[in-house]
Amino acid sequence: MSEAAQDSGNAVNYFEFRDVCKAFDDRPVLKNVSFTVKRGETCVIMGRSGVGKSVSLKHIMGFLKADSGQLFVDGVDVTNFSEEDFREVRRKVTMVFQSGALFDSLTVAENIAFPMEGQEGLTYEDIDAYVTEIAHMLELDDVLEKLPSELSTGMKRAVAIGRALAQNPEAILFDEPTTMVDPIMAAHAGDLILKLKRAYQKTAIVVTHDTHLAKKLADVVVFLHEGQVRFFGSWRDFETSEDPILKIFRLEDELIPALDVTL
Repeated sequence: MSEAAQDSGNAVNYFEFRDVCKAFDDRPVLKNVSFTVKRGETCVIMGRSGVGKSVSLKHIMGFLKADSGQLFVDGVDVTNFSEEDFREVRRKVTMVFQSGALFDSLTVAENIAFPMEGQEGLTYEDIDAYVTEIAHMLELDDVLEKLPSELSTGMKRAVAIGRALAQNPEAILFDEPTTMVDPIMAAHAGDLILKLKRAYQKTAIVVTHDTHLAKKLADVVVFLHEGQVRFFGSWRDFETSEDPILKIFRLEDELIPALDVTL
């Protein structure tokens, strides 16, 4: 591990983007994106499809590298980190993917326990107790012996969140946690994430197009439009902004749950 990777500290901002740019096949996706997420804060990144929301998360995890600009995690510039250095970052920061990315051959309990296996100082009894605690918090007590194939999409997301928590990270990234579930399950997923936020107070970034979820979770909002930060501020300021792009987005998203229910 490099000296830079070891030099993390207690910076006020846990995540910071400074003029980050990224293009694919000469198509700009992120254009001078800058924002900060304070330690213990929940940031919601919003915007339409294809504006760079999930791309931003992949930069934090080291799955993508910026073309220019700087990215800081826990006060450390990780812009030019090697894959080895990012292994250290991923021990502190974990990501809950849209797909859940669960192990199909493992039960729910085994999926949640997986990040704890082999950790020094943890006994089997410790792991079992923590799995039970997480499962209870996420309302998974009755499905611990089931396989992912036996679960609904919403339940798979809850298991993926449980596995992320079992890693005991400093920060969690959520990529579209309410996508492809009905409004009732979407609201339930939001309630679970809110419960975790209050219980563990971890730094978090939630990528979503769902204004209902954002209102429930956001300490701060980043709104991306055409690859740029159109808005960065509190939920209250986002909700009352007279920016026509934001107003149209809010109106359209408010209508979606009602349409889904009637269908």
